[in-house]
Amino acid sequence: MLPRWPRMALGVLVGCAVLLAGCRSVGHSEAVAEPVRPDWHVADLPTPPGAPGRLVLRDAVACAGRWVAVGAVADAAGETRPAAWASADGMSWSAVPVRAETFYGAQHVLYAAACRDGRLAALGAQVGGVHGNPRTGSWVLRPDGVLREVPAAFELFGGPRAVSVARLAAGSGGWLIAGARVDGAAVWTSLDASGFTLREGVPELTGDARGRTAAYDAVALGSGWLVVGSVLPAGGAALAPLVWRSAEGRSWRRAALPAPDGGGRADRVVLLDGAPVVVGPVRDGFAAWRPVSGDPVPVSGDLVSGEPAAATPARAADLGPAGGSTGVDGSRGLDDGSAGVDGSAGVDGWRRVGGFGSAGPGVSSVSGLAVAGRALVAVVGDGAGRRVWVSVDGGASWRPVTVPVSVAGGGDTALVVAADGDRLWLAADDGRVSRAWWARLPVVDR
Repeated sequence: MLPRWPRMALGVLVGCAVLLAGCRSVGHSEAVAEPVRPDWHVADLPTPPGAPGRLVLRDAVACAGRWVAVGAVADAAGETRPAAWASADGMSWSAVPVRAETFYGAQHVLYAAACRDGRLAALGAQVGGVHGNPRTGSWVLRPDGVLREVPAAFELFGGPRAVSVARLAAGSGGWLIAGARVDGAAVWTSLDASGFTLREGVPELTGDARGRTAAYDAVALGSGWLVVGSVLPAGGAALAPLVWRSAEGRSWRRAALPAPDGGGRADRVVLLDGAPVVVGPVRDGFAAWRPVSGDPVPVSGDLVSGEPAAATPARAADLGPAGGSTGVDGSRGLDDGSAGVDGSAGVDGWRRVGGFGSAGPGVSSVSGLAVAGRALVAVVGDGAGRRVWVSVDGGASWRPVTVPVSVAGGGDTALVVAADGDRLWLAADDGRVSRAWWARLPVVDR
């Protein structure tokens, strides 16, 4: 059986459900802009050596001039074994040798990957044990070209305090995994991905009297890190989006992101022109946030001080269409940094710069975020299905992207996007078969 991860604490799941229950069926605009229509080309991935089965594609990354995709092979009974593939052009692929070291590692589905200086690392998981919890581990591509499991103590990622091991990031400061333990958000750090150190119960990062936290994604900022996630306030019923900044991965400062009625979640983060862009679900669809200034990390009132930012004008080039013009989905760009698209002032140095989509009948999420050229490409689940959106103005306005197949939400389905320059790579798993395509992102007007 394919694993379900990351698993969040019951309270976080309940908060998420309450956050999105009863949402408006209409999103940021009654009229949806004309979709962007890439010319998708089939990419064939071979079945790795071993028993036959269907491919399970879960993540991809551009790494030192190659594309690398990770996932698994599932047999007719649903039993899985880890798998990875590499390609120089995104069209022709070959299987990467994979070597497990543990009983559960041999059953892993590799679900997250990151690359630094040509060194690839990945996360894998499979449910197991008497309680059916995910048995999670890390993997690293060795100089011999083999992707090998990194043996680790059971309670490094699992054990009675485990909640989730979400995403993996790499940068000049090493490697970082974002996730959660029973006390709240936690991270795992490493210099070379050959072994990780768990950092839980860290002030500001972990839950406290203000509520229970969880981390979902991370990106390197210089030699430091930016982590995104949420907090379920004490006594509250709706999640609120948070970000955390650390210079070295050991001590952290948190900041709240502005959201309608305080409801929302920060699911994914990437760097665009050196500055972070955060995307996540809110009550009426999906939102994008950026720092108030064009700097990668705001200078005044940033995550270091934790104090509200001064009213420093944001550059229009960084935040959206000049003059506060209306985006294609009806959201308004910022012209002087005085207010977000929802009318909110900047919070802790951050502003909501745009929104898109609509809330569906179930739990909404952002499962992917990539940068193609200077465009943001987001994969979202709106409760009704999985979809792709693109923004060419820093997240202020968005347009839907057509994909070769429809993918329902939930279950063992997935929609994966990766980018290298203006080239996109897309994988879709509808629960029965995984397929992949590549395309060049066409020129997109706002």
